Amino acid sequence: MSFKSDIQIAQEAKPEPIHKIADHLGIPETYLEGYGKYKAKIDYNLLDDLKQSPNGKLILVTAITPTPAGEGKTTTTVGLGDALNQIGKKTIIALREPSLGPVFGVKGGAAGGGYAQVIPMEDINLHFTGDIHAVTTANNLIAALLDNHIHQGNTLGIDQRRIVWKRCMDMNDRQLRFIVDGLGGKPNGTPREDGFDITVASEIMAVLCLSNDLDELKEKIARIIVAYTFGGKPVTVGDLKGQGAAAALLKDALKPNLVQTLEQTPAFIHGGPFANIAHGCNSIMATKMALKLADYVVTEAGFGADLGAEKFIDIKCRQSGLRPDAVVIVATARALKSHGGVAKADLGTENLAALNTGIENLLKHVENVTQVFGLPAVVAINRFPLDTEAELQCIEDRCRELGVNVMLSEVWSKGGAGGKALAEEVIRVIDENKADFRFVYEDSMTLKEKINAVATRIYGADGVDYVGNASKQLDEIDALGLSHLPVCMAKTQYSLSDDPKLIGRPRDFRISIRTVKASAGAGFVVAITGDIMTMPGLPKVPSAEAIDVDGTGKISGLF
Repeated sequence: MSFKSDIQIAQEAKPEPIHKIADHLGIPETYLEGYGKYKAKIDYNLLDDLKQSPNGKLILVTAITPTPAGEGKTTTTVGLGDALNQIGKKTIIALREPSLGPVFGVKGGAAGGGYAQVIPMEDINLHFTGDIHAVTTANNLIAALLDNHIHQGNTLGIDQRRIVWKRCMDMNDRQLRFIVDGLGGKPNGTPREDGFDITVASEIMAVLCLSNDLDELKEKIARIIVAYTFGGKPVTVGDLKGQGAAAALLKDALKPNLVQTLEQTPAFIHGGPFANIAHGCNSIMATKMALKLADYVVTEAGFGADLGAEKFIDIKCRQSGLRPDAVVIVATARALKSHGGVAKADLGTENLAALNTGIENLLKHVENVTQVFGLPAVVAINRFPLDTEAELQCIEDRCRELGVNVMLSEVWSKGGAGGKALAEEVIRVIDENKADFRFVYEDSMTLKEKINAVATRIYGADGVDYVGNASKQLDEIDALGLSHLPVCMAKTQYSLSDDPKLIGRPRDFRISIRTVKASAGAGFVVAITGDIMTMPGLPKVPSAEAIDVDGTGKISGLF
């Protein structure tokens, strides 16, 4: 059995000019800024014109804990949007922008797959409209201002041992995690230990995605803590007088990007923080704009519901006032067998025993969404070509035994037509169930109580241990008056625990917090667990080895 690759399907598509997609949405030409024929930015001032328009319904797509088998969350998001349009519902999709690190690493791009993709796929997965490059530049401008201030006399009294701002680049490069710079004598700066994060883990990316307008963007940047003085006082970007220049670099990046699916469904793709080391959601601005322009908006949050969906609820919803009307949880038979202990090479073989074991992971995520977040949920079984009828029936039966709404999705192979039943079920669930929306924790709780709430209620841990300087760092954040902020847990995506080897639904474990830092600009406190890295590395065989371009400029090997 042979199938066309994602990039082949995307390159055979016949997209509409982007101005026609904007016309269908009723976006005035004055707010449309074209980037070639099939991409555009929408001026954020459009939101002022739409202020009195009612909001559409918001559907959040999340997934089980990721496995090497693949789950297809973005594919399901795109296909569900296409399906809703096919059944006559005015729908917009809102996604994150792909990072170049995974594109050239192991995960690949993030434009969907099969016949449920956003296009132009190559542009979206590579430079797109330059937003991530703008974030990189703004981040590194702040780093340059910081080191220049020290070189020029250090009137703020910055302790070089307590610089917390790193440089960044949008690539997986483990060589840059820890470096020494400023070498070569006095004219070349002050020698110190330094390092790089991947751009999508930068606080600038979080600030971009969590800002409601340009003024708020500037205010958030000014509050970012970059270092501490010898007396322990925080030094901010505002102290360095860098917020205006950084905001100038980001003024166009703040505008949502408009593209389309293979079936011409409008899609806003804007902002791209990872969900394992950042907050994992597309921009507030793009989501709000989509809700004003459509009856239904389908958005996604990164990785499993323990990461992206939790942060969507506890960070994005807190800061934006947004509330999902329903949640779709994506699962596959292959991934559930993987959680049941089946090796990747054997996932094509029917194994109902492993499936029944692995399904506990899915049920934990359903429990979190319905019982902790208080939101109606639908499980989408993303069908793969080698799935057997017995396996699909097994998942459906187990879900229905527990009163879980479940529907088969075949959008990868059939596009929107393969998601109509899922779309109708999601609408039914929205119409018949009133969300009893709840955060995982209250603002008034201490930071340790918030971390414990996520660890015990969402992950299923027995408790939390603080190692190294983590407790001292929490005390310092409390002293700064930032304990009211939500927490952003940096945790492996491969397990509900902080140990990637504990698959399925682990029990009898504890979460270890090794570092805590304040992201005062973004408005949350980052708690880093286990061995999570803010600068990933490339695998033994990077995806980059298969990517090429011919003499006509046609790209191959992207997925």
